[in-house]
Amino acid sequence: MDTHGLVRDWVAVFNTGDASRADQVVSEAFVEHATAPFSQDTPGRVDGPVHLTEASSWLRAQFPDLRMEIEAIVAERDTVAVLVTSTGTNRGPLNDVIPATERTFSARQSHWFRVEDGRLAEHWATRDDLSTMLQLGIVSRPVVG
Repeated sequence: MDTHGLVRDWVAVFNTGDASRADQVVSEAFVEHATAPFSQDTPGRVDGPVHLTEASSWLRAQFPDLRMEIEAIVAERDTVAVLVTSTGTNRGPLNDVIPATERTFSARQSHWFRVEDGRLAEHWATRDDLSTMLQLGIVSRPVVG
């Protein structure tokens, strides 16, 4: 499978919640560098298909209408990056800690992957978590003056 297709399939897992092809998208020896907001540490080496399935289920429990729209995919050698705009309504406990806000968010994210043996093998993310938290009412804008 081409790298663009791998990333499209990775995004589709989050958009649909269907992880039936996770073992074809991510490697078993997967390294996760991205952390959830308020997380204390990164998962590190994980079972890729299990991790993708659990991450998708965890996010969709918080945002049942989660949608990632792909804006661009760029690949070079063993690296592929995707720029997405993510949207959703917070209807479940945020990070299993904060009660649902019932508010919506829209924020850009970039996800970077290292590809090995035709599967995604390593992941980094740059997300606009501050805008998301502001939109969800988790943090407040500072009062000036």
